[in-house]
Order: sequence, then C-alpha cells, then structure tokens
Amino acid sequence: MRDAFERTLLEILSVRELLSLAVVSVLFYAFYYPAPYSQQQVVALPLVVVDGDNSVLSRGVVRGLSGTQAVRIVARAHDLPEARELLRERRAEGIVLISRGLSAAVLSGRPGAGVAVILNGSYFVRAEGIARALGEVVAAEAEQVGRALGLAPDRVVLPIRTEALFNPTGGYRDYVFPAIANIILQQTLLFTAARLIAERRRRGAWRRGMREAIGTWLACVVLGVAGQAFFFGFAYWVQDVPRGGNISGLLLAMPLFSAAVAALGLSIGSWFRDGDDALKLLMPTSVPLVFLAGFAWPLDQMPGWVSAIAWLSPATAAMHLLVRFNQMGATVDEAAGPLIVMMALVFAYGATWLWRCEVGMGLNRQRSA
Repeated sequence: MRDAFERTLLEILSVRELLSLAVVSVLFYAFYYPAPYSQQQVVALPLVVVDGDNSVLSRGVVRGLSGTQAVRIVARAHDLPEARELLRERRAEGIVLISRGLSAAVLSGRPGAGVAVILNGSYFVRAEGIARALGEVVAAEAEQVGRALGLAPDRVVLPIRTEALFNPTGGYRDYVFPAIANIILQQTLLFTAARLIAERRRRGAWRRGMREAIGTWLACVVLGVAGQAFFFGFAYWVQDVPRGGNISGLLLAMPLFSAAVAALGLSIGSWFRDGDDALKLLMPTSVPLVFLAGFAWPLDQMPGWVSAIAWLSPATAAMHLLVRFNQMGATVDEAAGPLIVMMALVFAYGATWLWRCEVGMGLNRQRSA
C-alpha cells in the first residue's frame, strides 16, 4: 500500500499532463478566477439624472450622489426618453429618476413618490452598490432638510442600517468565490484521478490488487487535501476572503470531500483506456455542476429529480459543508445534513472504485489462465 501511495504521488508530480491538472491548475485558478472581482465595489459608475421634483431635497440628493465614490453624474436629462437615449449612446450606464412629489412624500412620511435606479440587472453588484449609496444619500438629505424646516424627527424618514453577516463587503468575489472554489477543486482532482487510471489501463499497468487501489486512492486524497489547504488557507488569506469560522469542522470535511472526488474520478477513469477520452467526457460537466451546486439557484427551488442529481456531485455537498464551516462558522450539528451526504458519497464511490479493482483482478486471473 505504501509503495502504491508513493508511486502514485511520484507519477502525478512527474507526468506533465497530470501535474498540470493536479497542481498547476489549482495554483492558477486560485488567483485567476477572483482577479476580475478584486475591487468588489462599484466606483464612478456614470449615471444620468432625471429630476422630476426639482426641490431642495432632490437637488441635495443629486449633490450627495455626486460626492460618493459609487457614481459619477455625467448628465441631466429633462425626461426619461432623453435619459434612455443617452444610455443607448453609451454616455451613461444607468439612470437615476427622481419622481415629482418626492420632497413632500419623504417629509410627510406618505408613500407615493420615490427614486428609481435603472441599471442592467445582470450586474447585481452594481445595482446593490448604487441602491445602498442612494438610500444613504436620500436619508441624509431628508434629515437635513427636515431639521432646516424645523420638523420633528419622527416626521422625517431616517436611514435604515443594513449589515451583511457573512459577506461584509457586499461584493461578488466574497459571495461567489467560496462556492465556485469547490467546483474548481472537485474538477481538478476528478480530472487528475480519471486520467491517471485511464492512462494506466492504456499501458496495462492498472489491475494490481486491492492494496494498490487503496494506496492510489489515498495518494489522490492527499493531493486533494493539499489543494484545499492552499485555497482555504493561503489563497483566501491573500484575497482577504472571509474564512476561519470553524477550523475543526473544516479539517473534518476536507478529507471527506477529497476522498469522495478521488474515488469518483478513479471509478470513472477505470472505464476508459485513454486519458484523453476520460477528459472528453468530464470537461463538459463543469458548467452544469456550477448551476446544480445551489448557490446560483437554491436547490429547494429546483425540480426534485434535478436537485437529487445535484447531490450526486461531491461539490454540491462541499459547498453546503465547507462554506458553512469556513465562512459561516457553523457547528457540526448545523452542517449535519451535507456531512452525512458527503460520508455517503465517500462510501458509495469508494466501494465502486474498490469493486472495479476486484473486477480487474478477476479479469487478470482469467487472462493468466
């Protein structure tokens, strides 16, 4: 078993194709994927303003928005059609529409008028950032105007404080990267394990007993844990991603995740006689797995059969397990559901891999006879 373990590690680290999948790709994606979102905050987004109220409050709102780092007022339009034309000409990327009667509605506390922000909804961080800045400016200006008019504090809309519990920056990177990291770690280890065994089959060097199978499996698990430690430790620290909520729970979950993925990859690879053929099957699965993981769309909102398929991927259980431990500081009891699923996947895929090795031993004996 020890010989198989050491030989597998040496093979992965010395064969260029396996090294690229197991090590180089992990290092690359740890910094490549979050790089476009490193700033995370909306800065100087060009907006056009339509001030339908033209009051002291509305003018104060426009001045306040101009003083924030989130937006840059590039033009003022008389009406909404004119503002939309500026958007079509790409002179602005959004519209702030201040409706008539805003001042009276805010200062009297009556509903009716308001402020609308028209942006491209696909950029939700932009919309969230502008909405936050706009809400703070409107509240501050309303309070200031109310004091100038001598109104009682309860007559003026006060600011509402919001605080993100697990994503303090409100940024895209801190929301998506911890979830997508599990997909990256799964796919790199899955591809490595599958290619390793498929290439051994091609060379006729695979079917060599149960000790060989367990040693190979453990070597892949160690590589997977090392990749997770690099992501959750060094890469998260460099990127300043929220981390370290429950280290003991994380240390429990990491080897289980690697064991499930490694066993799945080895089992899949055992059905192929060429490493390239195994990768041709596995590579197109990355994008579907992202949408099945449950962070882009909740699992309980999917059809039952779709969510059931999603849980067959270790990355789905890992997202609900590792994110809870690392980012949210959940206890083992609070993550019991995905933890049980991960253990079941380790057992199921591990048993499949060992069964494939037993089948291989039987075939070898038949051929020898």
